[in-house]
Order: sequence, then C-alpha cells, then structure tokens
Amino acid sequence: MIWIGTAIVVVKTVILLLGSGITYIAFKAYRRTGSPSMRALGIGFGTVTLGALLAGIAHQVLSVSLEMGILINSVLVAVGLAIVMYSLYLERG
Repeated sequence: MIWIGTAIVVVKTVILLLGSGITYIAFKAYRRTGSPSMRALGIGFGTVTLGALLAGIAHQVLSVSLEMGILINSVLVAVGLAIVMYSLYLERG
C-alpha cells in the first residue's frame, strides 16, 4: 500500500504544477487586459490548486486522516469552481 501514498504525492505535485501554471497565465492576462473575469479566473484556479496542496500537506505532513484531507480538498475545489463559474458569468456581462 506504500505505492498509494507515493501516487498521491505524484498526482498532487502534477496538480500543483498545472494549477499554478493556469493561475499564473490568468493573472498575467488580467494584468495585460485589466479584465475582472481574468482576475476571478485566476483566483478560482488558485483556490482549486490550494485545495490540492493543503489536502496533500495535511495528509502527508500533518498526519490528518485521508477522509479529512479529501474533505479539505473537496471544499476548496467546490469554492474554486464556483469562482471560475462566476468569472465566466462576468465575461458575459
């Protein structure tokens, strides 16, 4: 079962790298255009990425139960996706 812990670390690292890249690109676009929807998009993806990071740290470093790590991740992913959805709504307006 040690491979599951390793797999979690690898997948969380990939999520961190991809999420950070998307967040960086969205904020770069916001700085260039001043578009509030780009700012909200960056915040949304940043929140999703933060959820993955905090859940991984909580489980691997702080010895929080896997269930609590999943809950932390799920709450922050839900909040982040709500912000992404809001950013798309802003673009319509």
